[in-house]
Amino acid sequence: MAPAPSLRAGFGPAERFVSEVRARKLKPAYVLAGDEAFFRRQCRQAILDHLVPPELRQFSVYDFDLSETELIEVLDRARTLSLMAQFQVFFVRGVKNLYGRGSHEAEFDAIRDYVEHPNPDAVIIFVADHISIPADTRRMELTDRERYERIRETLGQYCPVVELARVEENDAVRWVVASATAQGVKFGVDAARELVDALGGDLMLIANELEKLLLYAGEQKRVTLADVETMVLAAKQRSVFELTDAISARDRARALEILQAMLATGAGEEAAIGHLYLLAKTFRQMLVVAEKNVRDTRALWQALWPGFRVPPFAAEDLLHQARRYKSRRDFTRALRLIARADLDLRSNPPSKRLVLEKLILDLTAENRPQGPVFEQQRLPV
Repeated sequence: MAPAPSLRAGFGPAERFVSEVRARKLKPAYVLAGDEAFFRRQCRQAILDHLVPPELRQFSVYDFDLSETELIEVLDRARTLSLMAQFQVFFVRGVKNLYGRGSHEAEFDAIRDYVEHPNPDAVIIFVADHISIPADTRRMELTDRERYERIRETLGQYCPVVELARVEENDAVRWVVASATAQGVKFGVDAARELVDALGGDLMLIANELEKLLLYAGEQKRVTLADVETMVLAAKQRSVFELTDAISARDRARALEILQAMLATGAGEEAAIGHLYLLAKTFRQMLVVAEKNVRDTRALWQALWPGFRVPPFAAEDLLHQARRYKSRRDFTRALRLIARADLDLRSNPPSKRLVLEKLILDLTAENRPQGPVFEQQRLPV
């Protein structure tokens, strides 16, 4: 039987890189491959902490994008000794531009020449964040796999490739518990699992929310499942997606049951307007999905702009729910009902619960089709 993975198994590549930085055993250049922003931030911070004094960073740290700056210019800058700083760091984004149309042999030759005759007081960090590497690489999408192999066959010949992959959810749960424990806070396993599930295993988001939860814990030195459900927006969204699933299925009994559970936790009826906001946002997302005829999760990230995207765990659910509506009239009707409920809530009704229950009854009522099937035209959202 194969040994069970250690707690840090998914964190290994980034930790090894940090160790090299700490020991100043550096190669001339590296490739950070993968879109896991948590590890990318960890690697960058290690470089800043161990190689560049804070007072010299404006003279030592440079950020370039190959969509704006020629690679040759970056390499020339790296070769040039600085009069103001003992060590220089060059972060180079836009690596995908090295693999666009046309021949890039001259650029890879230039990288090889630099690595063979580097500036010993500089390091170049190529950031290949256009690749998504899942925790189980066997599930890597074909496009990402091809991009990764091309990087290994080209840049990988001259620079160590640091693989910044997602981590298994169980490892992320253990990391949350261990990180909280290191700061003297007890973080329940069920609470940690809800945090990880709600944020789709995205370590950057998890780390940010963990920091907030540790501050929220205060003198109690404990984080519970209820705390996660109260403080983490994505955890609230999970309940909202369950609610919209019941609404779109016209399952009135289940929808009311989910609503009661939502009102029984956290701030109760005082969170009613917040629930309406998330409900309206979900229907607007479904409207965009239907309008743009989105069929898979990859197209979903392109259709929904930053700040309007769904948590990773909800992508398939959103697509499935949107397909249940056949006419744009269904979406606009739902949004009008939610807007009316919002006005009712803001007029200090005797019972906010009754306002929400009436909304559920209206949303799950059968709506007779009065027009053609979904019209493929641009709608204001």
